[in-house]
Amino acid sequence: MLKEFKAFVMRGNVLDLAVAVIIGAAFSKIVTSLTEDVLMPIIGRIFGGLDFSGYFLILAHDKVPAALVGSTDYAALKKAGVPLLGYGAFITQLVNFLIVAFIIFLILRLVNKAMELTAKQQAASEAAPAPDSAEVILLREIRDSLKARP
Repeated sequence: MLKEFKAFVMRGNVLDLAVAVIIGAAFSKIVTSLTEDVLMPIIGRIFGGLDFSGYFLILAHDKVPAALVGSTDYAALKKAGVPLLGYGAFITQLVNFLIVAFIIFLILRLVNKAMELTAKQQAASEAAPAPDSAEVILLREIRDSLKARP
C-alpha cells in the first residue's frame, strides 16, 4: 500500500496540482493586496471617499457593549462578538473574485491562442513534406535506370 501511495504522489498530475495550489495561494495574496490597498481606495474615492470594508449592519443592537454603542469600527464590533452583516467585506471579496476570474480568463485565452498557433504550425509542417535529399534523388535515379534495363 505504501508503494501505491508513493506512485500516486509521484505522478506528474499530483505534483503539478501541488505546485498550482502553492502558486495560487501566493497569487491570492497579491490579488488581495491589489484589491484592498489599491483598487478599493480608488473605488471608495470615486464613490465619495467611503471605505467599503466598513459597510455593515448590526443584527442585534442589544448585544453591542456599552463602550461600542454608536461605533462604526467593524473590526472592534466583530471582535466584541456583535452579530454583524458585513456587506462591505463581501463587496471587497467580490471585487477580488472578479479580478482573479478576469486574470484567469486572460491566461486561458492566451494559452488557447498559443495552442491554436502550435496546432496550425504542426498542421502546416505535416501538410508540406520535406524536400527529398540528394541521396534519395540519386537512389531513385539508380532504381529507375535499373528497371529500364532489359
